[in-house]
Amino acid sequence: MTFEQQWIEFDYNPYILFNSSGKILSLNSEAQFLLGSATAQEIFELAITYANVTFGFKTTFLELEFGRYKFFGLTVGYENEEEIGVKFYQAPSFKLNNPKPVGQLTNIYSLVDLCISSNSIGSSIKFTKEFDPTIPEIIINSNGFIKILNKMYACFDDNKTINTKIFFRVGEHIKFEEKKYCIFSVEVSAENINKQKTTELKILSENSNFYIDIQKSITINIPMITS
Repeated sequence: MTFEQQWIEFDYNPYILFNSSGKILSLNSEAQFLLGSATAQEIFELAITYANVTFGFKTTFLELEFGRYKFFGLTVGYENEEEIGVKFYQAPSFKLNNPKPVGQLTNIYSLVDLCISSNSIGSSIKFTKEFDPTIPEIIINSNGFIKILNKMYACFDDNKTINTKIFFRVGEHIKFEEKKYCIFSVEVSAENINKQKTTELKILSENSNFYIDIQKSITINIPMITS
C-alpha cells in the first residue's frame, strides 16, 4: 500500500469508488462501517445525484444522516464513464474534546432494569427486552445515564409496548487518551415517538457526555470502559 493509499485507508471520512453500474470497486475502512447503516445503492445514487455535469470533482455541503453517521458534505469525482468516487465529510458522532467518562464500575443491565421498573409503575405499557448478555461491567456516570434513559422512555409514553435492546456495535470504537474503546448501545423503540420530548432529550444529551441518536428509535451509544 502506497503512502497516498494509506491516507485514504485511514481517513476519518468514508470513501467509496464505484463502477458505472454501482458495484463497489474499493473503499476505505470507515466506509465499511458506514455500509452497516446505508446500502451501497443509496450511496451510489447520492454520488450520481451530486456529480458534476462534466468530468471532474464537485463538493456539495449538505446535511446527511445514516444511523450514527452525520455528514456535513460530500465530494464526488469522476474522470471517465467507468468509475465514480464519493467521499463524505463526517461530523463527529462524539464530541472530540469530551473527556474520558468518569463514574463507577456498574452493571448496565441493572441500571436499565431499574429504569424499566420505575417507568412501569402505574403504567399499562408493556416493556420488552432484548439484551446481549456479553456486555461487562463498565465505568459510567450512573445518575446521568438514568436521567437520559428515563427521558428516552418518556418519548414513547403513548404506546402499548416499548422495547429495550442492548447490543455490541461490531467494529466501532472511540478513542480517549490515545486508547481505543469498543462501543455498545442501548436502544429504545416503539411505534409512536413524541417529537416534542425528543427535543428536550437532545438538550439534555448535549449537556452531558452521552451521545444520543434519534431516528424512529432512540439509541444511546456508550464506550465500554472497564478500568
